[in-house]
Amino acid sequence: MYSTRTDEEGVRLTADNVGGIDHTEVVLTPGVTVLAGRNATNRTSLLRALMAVLGSEHVSLKGDADEGRVRLATGDDVYTRTLTRTNDTTPTDATPIATGGEPYVESAELADLFAFLLETNEARRAVARGDDLRELIMRPVDTDALQAEIEELEAERRELDEEFDELDRLADRHPDLEDRLTDLDDRIAEKRAAFDETEAELADVDADVEETREEKAELDATLDDLSSARSGVEEVRLDIESERKSIDALREEREDLETDLDDLTDSSNPTDLVDPADGGNDEDGTAETTFSTTDLDGIEAELEERRDRVQALETTVSELGTIIGFNEDMLEGDSASTAVLNALRDGDGGTSNGETGGIEGTNADGTENRASALTGQLLADSEVVCWTCGSDVDRERIETTLDRLREVRTEYFEQRRSLRGEIDDLEDRKTEIESRRRQRERTERELRDIEAEIDDREARLAELDDERETLEGEVETLEAEVETLQAEEYDELLDLHERANRLEFELGRLRHEREEVAEEIESVEARLAEREGLEAQRKELGAELTDLRGRIEHIEGEAIAEFNEHMETVLELLDYENIDRIWLERRETDVRDGRRTATKSVFDLHVVRSTDSGTTYEDTTAHLSESEREVTGLVFALAGYLAHDLHESMPFMLLDSLEAIDADRIAALVEHFSDYAEFVVVALLSEDAAALDTDYRRVTEI
Repeated sequence: MYSTRTDEEGVRLTADNVGGIDHTEVVLTPGVTVLAGRNATNRTSLLRALMAVLGSEHVSLKGDADEGRVRLATGDDVYTRTLTRTNDTTPTDATPIATGGEPYVESAELADLFAFLLETNEARRAVARGDDLRELIMRPVDTDALQAEIEELEAERRELDEEFDELDRLADRHPDLEDRLTDLDDRIAEKRAAFDETEAELADVDADVEETREEKAELDATLDDLSSARSGVEEVRLDIESERKSIDALREEREDLETDLDDLTDSSNPTDLVDPADGGNDEDGTAETTFSTTDLDGIEAELEERRDRVQALETTVSELGTIIGFNEDMLEGDSASTAVLNALRDGDGGTSNGETGGIEGTNADGTENRASALTGQLLADSEVVCWTCGSDVDRERIETTLDRLREVRTEYFEQRRSLRGEIDDLEDRKTEIESRRRQRERTERELRDIEAEIDDREARLAELDDERETLEGEVETLEAEVETLQAEEYDELLDLHERANRLEFELGRLRHEREEVAEEIESVEARLAEREGLEAQRKELGAELTDLRGRIEHIEGEAIAEFNEHMETVLELLDYENIDRIWLERRETDVRDGRRTATKSVFDLHVVRSTDSGTTYEDTTAHLSESEREVTGLVFALAGYLAHDLHESMPFMLLDSLEAIDADRIAALVEHFSDYAEFVVVALLSEDAAALDTDYRRVTEI
């Protein structure tokens, strides 16, 4: 929000060498300021100076000056804009006039469209030319960036959904793990009881056996060795089983990676980037450029070629803007252009054929030449001097040429937009190819690691097989020794030792399994504890997505609602005969967007009229009078001003070239606009200004 704080004197605007102005200082007060006077009195130049210091790039220097400056003082804040003529027209330059200083806003794109309503303002002209009104309203909104942000958030939400699916699976698994833990506790308790019982029996039998200490010691030692050997065999067997499972899992993973690698290899086969739906042709019928999806150099070349074309278009658009701006200034008739025209008329800056010359124009007898009603008050004649050859040319021909130049510039804007779309597609494809290359390299690296691990585990498996054979041999040897040493009365003792050894081993295995299950339960519970935070994150993402998706629709809806509401009010205020209603309707349609088909909103402008008999019918905008078109365009601009909340950052609204509207209607229109902008500055002929409220501030000398 920018400061618009004013003192009792309002805001003070100072301009040097802008348009036709040498130097001027004007005070603007909150409310309506009327710049009243005849043609060629620098009213439009003053508006352009104000536009410049507010941040617009649509500025012009005085014809004989190389530097200009505009200053706006509002309260304790001061904003400045410097203008410097330069011949440097590199592609980064927007105009041949370099701008500097600290303007009111850094970018005045919105204000240029919906607040600075001079004659050439696009929003005003949109109705008369039948332009895409929706495109104009949405132009300041970076819809591509919004869509990219939406897609990024949707990807994040998909990842969250996958996490929630995993949490759901873990939540379903948790009771099974708890049951398994309980079962293991029961089995451990049973095994422990059986082991304790066997140990007790073994102690009883051992006490009853009468033998010499040496024989018993030797038998006990052999039995211990046999127990250890059998335990070793069982441990090795489990290790072998574990290694084999690991190897099987690694082989399955290897197969999956090999499949992924085959898919990546197949997807990198050369294919053409041509849309089969349009037969490989661009919209203009020319053949599309094709290249391999693996040809990064080719894509880079295509990107460079398209960027060069965009750069060339921007240069051309900039030059067209300069040409159009110069011609508009010449037609508007500031003091510099008047001097040029006078010089062209008689070669020495004077007048010819008894005329005073210039755009203001009077007849030889000094009376004012009124070409037509109010519009003629701006022009001296229906002809003007051509500023390229010096001959008299019908004004309408020049204005027609200007309209064509504006159309060409619009066409170049569209070509630039299309090329930027192609650049985005190429950059996406480049990113995709680079991503697949990195994925392939990562997959190959993982395959190498898995192959190495499989080799290591197979070597370990071979070692374990050898170790098992060795241990099994030891068991056989020890069993033979025990058979030799033991007498018949030792059979029960041996059986008890074997049972005790087996129970002890099983008890250890169960305890180990229980530890693994308990750790898994702890891990599952830790993951499940994350659900609350993920829920909040998903809710926040959902709110962001809803906001982003609704942002475009909200602006569209606001623009239509504002236009329809204000159009109804203005038509009632201005009392146009046989116009019942002018209104906007939003509808959806399928359009081609580069190589894709997309659904797009369209604004349809409807005109409803009534006959003398009271019959209503829908008419076309082409049948609107010049006054009706001007009013409709101005109301459309006001709708954009409000839909984009421009009143919060740009309190100035500028109006010019309202001569097609009669004075009383101008007064009503200005009063209506003053309700929505803190400062309304309007340039009017003196006779039109007389119809406005006398309390409005008047500026008659610039």
